[in-house]
Amino acid sequence: MNDKWRVRQVAVVALMLLGGVQAGCAQALADQANAQAKAQSAAQTTASVAANTAVSTVAEQDPAAASVQPQAQSAAQPLPGAPVALTPEEAQQNAAGNVAELQQMIHGSDLNELRTTYNGTYGASLLFYGKEMTYYVALFQNKTFWRVIKTSDETRAEAIYRDFVQKTLQLSDVEIRRTRLEAQKAFTARMIALTQDHANRLQADLAIARQQQALVADQQKQTRAQANALQVEKAAAQDQLRAVQRQVQELQRQVEGGLPDQ
Repeated sequence: MNDKWRVRQVAVVALMLLGGVQAGCAQALADQANAQAKAQSAAQTTASVAANTAVSTVAEQDPAAASVQPQAQSAAQPLPGAPVALTPEEAQQNAAGNVAELQQMIHGSDLNELRTTYNGTYGASLLFYGKEMTYYVALFQNKTFWRVIKTSDETRAEAIYRDFVQKTLQLSDVEIRRTRLEAQKAFTARMIALTQDHANRLQADLAIARQQQALVADQQKQTRAQANALQVEKAAAQDQLRAVQRQVQELQRQVEGGLPDQ
């Protein structure tokens, strides 16, 4: 009887110890999970801060980076027309000298030009380096590279290229407007010169016409005076002619006086 009671007591103690061990293991696992979650959150926070710091540095070195939002790249595709944000790796490469790297490669035969868009003196190009399956997206002005982004993601390269093309539209807007205004100004100046030349010609023709009119009027006056004088002379000559004719008739009668009529 005592042996049975002792066996039962040992069994109860063993169950109590086993339960304590299981509870301790569960608590340890829970503590470990909490620690891992805290470590992962701290790592994500550190990576986000580092990415924002890198992009901010690039924005300070390149004023054109202001249009690219300094935020971590999302796994989702960017909205159409929205600026493409640089990943921390791209921002670091851009700051490290992608412009100089592309300038060295541009004269080689291994770099392929896939797309290029010009707007005014600004342009955007999408270039492909097949040996490393790498894309270079460049923003330039007057054949001089301004910004260069290097990536191995084809979809992302196309998105950045579209963003750069949109930027060339914005940058060239004032330049194109100035070009048009300069052309309009030059055209207006040329039209003013042509119109002024026409006016000068008309003024010269009018001066000649007025001068000729004055000469004609003077000639008309002189001719009229001469005509009046001739009219008087004509009248006097006619009077003289009639007087002579009467004298001739009188002399004729005298000569024929006493002669029989025919």
